[in-house]
Amino acid sequence: MNDTAAPRGLRFERAADSRPIAFIHPEHYRDWLTLQPAATRSWLESQNFAGKSGQFALIPDDTGRWQRVLALTGSDEPFAVAHLPKLLPKGDYHRCPDSSATLHADHLLLGWGLGAYRFERYLAGTESPRLHSEGHGEPALAMLDASLRVRDWINLPTEDMGPEQLQSAVFDAALAFNAKAEAIIGDDLLQQNFPTIHAVGRASHRAPRLLRLDWGDAAHPHVVLCGKGVCFDTGGLDIKTADGMRNMKKDMGGAAHALGLARLVMQSKMPVRLTLLIPAVENAIAGNAFRPGEVIKTRKGLSVEIDNTDAEGRLVLADALCLASELQPDLIMDFATLTGAARIALGPDLPVLFSNRDDLARAYLAAGEAQHDPLWRLPLWQPYLSYLKSNIADLANAGASKMAGCMTAALFLQRFVDPAIAWTHVDVYSWNDSERPGRPAGGEAQSLRAAFLLLQSKYDNRHSANA
Repeated sequence: MNDTAAPRGLRFERAADSRPIAFIHPEHYRDWLTLQPAATRSWLESQNFAGKSGQFALIPDDTGRWQRVLALTGSDEPFAVAHLPKLLPKGDYHRCPDSSATLHADHLLLGWGLGAYRFERYLAGTESPRLHSEGHGEPALAMLDASLRVRDWINLPTEDMGPEQLQSAVFDAALAFNAKAEAIIGDDLLQQNFPTIHAVGRASHRAPRLLRLDWGDAAHPHVVLCGKGVCFDTGGLDIKTADGMRNMKKDMGGAAHALGLARLVMQSKMPVRLTLLIPAVENAIAGNAFRPGEVIKTRKGLSVEIDNTDAEGRLVLADALCLASELQPDLIMDFATLTGAARIALGPDLPVLFSNRDDLARAYLAAGEAQHDPLWRLPLWQPYLSYLKSNIADLANAGASKMAGCMTAALFLQRFVDPAIAWTHVDVYSWNDSERPGRPAGGEAQSLRAAFLLLQSKYDNRHSANA
């Protein structure tokens, strides 16, 4: 590797003028302070430096020019250092060898890289403080790369991230990792029995499509990843308000997560057979848009009455999950920006987890806790299926009740999953509404680290041996 390949905010080779950062745990600050020169102690005390977690200080030399950084870090989670790339002066830095904070090198690298991120596709480039990566940290760099790709894909406006561009991202991944990729496009969806994907996307000037990637040894356990790829969601004929439509470029966030996770699996050479399925559409308005009251027969054969055209994500996932079940994999995982109800229930930072296996759900939650990448499980409460009752079809895609919206959406998806197959569904926001350290406003990867650790713990003995 060389510095030209380093992500923003990082460098692989230490600069000659690199300044040290002492990462000190708040509990050790007073002990550290007693070992410093009198001038340093006086400097910090004159500023009333309290030694609290998250604080940092520039420490001068005898000439008065600052030469090193003190950073108080009371946590080992990546975001504990994510504020530094935006606040420190531009230049190069490295971790001081006598740092006392128990901050894992991979967490430092990941947190710094996430904090240095800026979506610059349409902006002039800017410099960022750069941290020496301490031996490159390949797993952390892979996770950082996937996380930043997810952010970039979600941040791209639909004109530059429509179904065609999403297809290109899948095909690029296939080329990079020697996988097989294909796309079923437009009316071919009807010929190959994907009617709900076609119905949702047919009104757009950009044809709907089902994207598929296959990788790995057929002898290995089979994992299928599905992601909702609604590249823009007007709501269809049940049109959204202006405020509700404003950020709907992010409605392909589930696809971004599934593709990011697929890249991690392939890059790590995890011993699995991997299939990625992404229904990529725009939910647009035109004379041929699907209508409330229509009945669509799904790939599974179940008929669905369209109660609301703005409940389109579950429709495109229905056909994808049906195909996933036909493949009879060991595990199906889907990701989707599916419901506003999930955000009302848990807010923007906690993706909602559903699963048909209690042990799998527990392992997913544990992975999230271990990676400081939390999820929260909600139940697949079967009585709530009554909210999706239709008088003329097997079920409706929505209903009149405002209750349990994210649960009824998950229950709808469950109807298209073979109950013999372990399955998880994550309703993810994929967005930061405001700027926070390491979490810039805009697209966000949420539960990605948790999902990857879950797969590692289940299928990768190399990881288990080192855990």
